[in-house]
Amino acid sequence: MNPMAFFALKSSFTKFQENHPRFIQFLKAMSENGIQEGTILECKTITPDGKEMATNIRITQDDLELLDKLKELSKKAK
Repeated sequence: MNPMAFFALKSSFTKFQENHPRFIQFLKAMSENGIQEGTILECKTITPDGKEMATNIRITQDDLELLDKLKELSKKAK
């Protein structure tokens, strides 16, 4: 990844963390409690006009490996 793009992404993520601290706390708690294969992750959105959409995924071993890689990248970014 281009170093400038990486720093721009890091800056955007920092702003996301500042704007949505409870979501970051939720992700941290999920991570600390250990997401396991078979865990169901559900996502629901509600638009300003009230339309709802929801979906879910069952976490696979491939997903866990991706999460581990993202954690390692996060550690290197600090």
